[in-house]
Amino acid sequence: MTDIAKSELHTVRDYLRYAVSRFNAAGLFFGHGSDNAWDEAVYLTLHTLHLPLDRLEPFLDARLLPHERAALLEIFRRRCEERLPAAYLTNEAWLGEHNFYVDERVIVPRSFIAELLHEQLAPWVENPYEVVSALDLCTGSGCLAILTALAFPEAEVDAVDLSTDALAVAERNVADYHLHDRVHLIQSDAFTELKGKRYDLIISNPPYVDAESVDALPPEYLHEPEMALGSGEDGLDFTRVILREAKKHLNPEGILVVEIGHNRAALEDAYPDLPFTWLDTAAGDEYVFLLQAADLPD
Repeated sequence: MTDIAKSELHTVRDYLRYAVSRFNAAGLFFGHGSDNAWDEAVYLTLHTLHLPLDRLEPFLDARLLPHERAALLEIFRRRCEERLPAAYLTNEAWLGEHNFYVDERVIVPRSFIAELLHEQLAPWVENPYEVVSALDLCTGSGCLAILTALAFPEAEVDAVDLSTDALAVAERNVADYHLHDRVHLIQSDAFTELKGKRYDLIISNPPYVDAESVDALPPEYLHEPEMALGSGEDGLDFTRVILREAKKHLNPEGILVVEIGHNRAALEDAYPDLPFTWLDTAAGDEYVFLLQAADLPD
């Protein structure tokens, strides 16, 4: 089939059509940067050909050289046969206009908190320059810690993860953004290595997939670190730790921002007395909550 494709497919347009057909026939799952076969094919094609990711039209009818055809067929094959998320094939993931190095040591970044940081958490943060200390708990690739440092120019940011593998990836991204002087990587099981530390802002995109959903995950998700996905029977085990410990690590006017996936109803049932504020994101207002330090349990 590969030999036939090489002889019959000639242009970028040809390879895009072929990729979409293969992706659909393979029953791929899309949820790591794109949500359909066409967008994924466009991204993988432009990236592999070293073309601008926002400029497809001028290149559609360009004929491809033999090594370019081979490279495209190989990345399409791996996407279909290995069921690797596109981000692991290209070693990059995008959050808005920012890209980050990723591999299978970290979850593929896809947090709604990123868009909230782009807006500097307005209106909950009135003056971004007054945020001088921040914590990104479960930092993974370090992407949210980096975006926090960019959003709040005066902030020192602690980026915490239990996984040394994840912290190695985060180290690379912090270096890429030249933020070693402001983003500090710390290996810690939640707050255990942060005794005595307090912050103006704590953010976290922790594991939050419940046990039933973990068992039903598509193959693409099984390439991600297991510890970054599941969090107990109801998906709230790590969130409970955050809610129990966060007040000890927030300044009196500090705020906590946490992403919890599809667990809003379960969380509100578990904590009926907490005044959660649900923040608006592109996907709705049920995925990220905010709490003021004064409202957290002692």
